[in-house]
Amino acid sequence: MTALSPHLRQATPVVAVRGEGVHLDGEDGRRYLDFTAGIGVTSTGHCHPRVVAAAQEQVATLVHGQYTTVMHPPLRRLVDKLGEVLPQGLDSLFFTNSGSEAVEAALRLARQATGRPNVLVCHGGFHGRTVAAASMTTSGTRFRSGFSPLMSGVVVTPFPTAFRYGWDEETATRFALRELDYTLQTISPPADTAAVIVEPVLGEGGYVPANRAFVQGLRERADRHGFLLILDEVQTGVGRTGRFWGHEHFGVTPDILVTAKGLASGFPLSGIAAPEELMRKAWAGSQGGTYGANAVACAAACATLDAVRDEKLVENAEAMGARLRHGLEAVASRTPAIGDVRGMGLMLASEFVTEDGEPDPETAARVQRAAVDEGLLLLLCGAWNQVVRMIPALVIDETAVDEGLRAWAAAVRAGTSGKAR
Repeated sequence: MTALSPHLRQATPVVAVRGEGVHLDGEDGRRYLDFTAGIGVTSTGHCHPRVVAAAQEQVATLVHGQYTTVMHPPLRRLVDKLGEVLPQGLDSLFFTNSGSEAVEAALRLARQATGRPNVLVCHGGFHGRTVAAASMTTSGTRFRSGFSPLMSGVVVTPFPTAFRYGWDEETATRFALRELDYTLQTISPPADTAAVIVEPVLGEGGYVPANRAFVQGLRERADRHGFLLILDEVQTGVGRTGRFWGHEHFGVTPDILVTAKGLASGFPLSGIAAPEELMRKAWAGSQGGTYGANAVACAAACATLDAVRDEKLVENAEAMGARLRHGLEAVASRTPAIGDVRGMGLMLASEFVTEDGEPDPETAARVQRAAVDEGLLLLLCGAWNQVVRMIPALVIDETAVDEGLRAWAAAVRAGTSGKAR
């Protein structure tokens, strides 16, 4: 008999048979509040009516029109719609299937455009599981171990993770930028550096937001030294942080923007955006792929962008994120095991620590399992899996936020009392 790989272990025991909005119905007949959103993918909620209708209509007319062979209308519409929300100047697009592929496309473009070999990555970043993307990933060894040699030319520089360092944000930021300058002086000289890539909020690395001074410092150094700033918005894009793009919090514009996850509400679609002048520097034949810009995925993405705009989901993410964060901080204030609450918009997390302040993955796992018993689905992240994250769909309302907070409070009580499984 065949079976799934034994390493494909589900974070929860739920067998989902139906999804609607921020809820999943399990095979067990129970309805669960889904604060995972398919790891931030179902941005408009499960089975948003407009997305479903667009996909159904497209399936009946054209499923796959390979976009280096023929053009199709959903792709043309998507290019136009993204032009309404992309930063000014990022007017050229290339589409593929997954975040990892888009990250690698960004890297390839940066190297070809600059003629330089190295890429700077921030410690704690996650950029994917394919070889080049995993080589740029430092959020945990599980993503990059066991298939060496990894891609060369990757140089790691600090991220201002204030809680881990035990510093305030300003001190952590000064340190990170000073170390970046030292890295450029000692390991990867500007003449060898093609780009720096960073997530506006570390994802798998523990939901740690960057800040204005740090990202503007990256922008200034990129401009001064002639390398490119790549912002990995795979998880932070399409409204997740309470802005359409996470980098809008920091007052910068990247040279290359990477998007995926919430772009098509669950259909596989990713891409990069860059100025046309920069995109033209890609080498002939370097951009392509069989399934990229699939017609059904593009139709779903168009409907997603319409729903995000018409239902004011970016604004809702900001408002509901503030409500959720307030509740998380209230739970943390009476729970010594929670050392930090952080994030942006509807991308929030609680970090569990031991009595001496060390990462506590065991308690985090107990709380996450206890949350399932309370009908709340959550995920772990962080280098030790010591962080419990919340990424509900952008359509969440006050009732669901409050329901989730009640379940969270109960799960924390159970998980920190030792009574949870």
